[in-house]
Amino acid sequence: MATDWHAEHVDNYTVGQRIADVVARGMGSWAFIITQTVLVGGWIALNLLAWARHWDPYPFILLNLLFSTQAAYAAPIIMMAQNRQAERDRFQAQADYDTNVKGEREIEEIMAHLDRIEDQHLARIIVLLEERASGRS
Repeated sequence: MATDWHAEHVDNYTVGQRIADVVARGMGSWAFIITQTVLVGGWIALNLLAWARHWDPYPFILLNLLFSTQAAYAAPIIMMAQNRQAERDRFQAQADYDTNVKGEREIEEIMAHLDRIEDQHLARIIVLLEERASGRS
């Protein structure tokens, strides 16, 4: 059972949305950048220095194809995660608005109650002053 707006919102995610968030989070991490840099550096080194058979000689057409394929899949996945973030922002804004409206309503009720108390005390003070003034006359 959800305890706050964020948990309630996350509980409604589909499997695809959860996967997209995990992939986008992974691709937006330093671990991914460092790992990809090491792999690309190794790929280039192996192909330039001929430590292994040149399977992708300069200008690294196969490596460019892999980057293009990665970008073709990464872009829509990242956009799905961004769309969900925008949806979360709207959900949070609505929850904040609802909280503010409830708080404003409660403040108005408290102010009305204080006004009633003030009116009662003011009426009582006036009665006491009138009694005191009539007692002196």
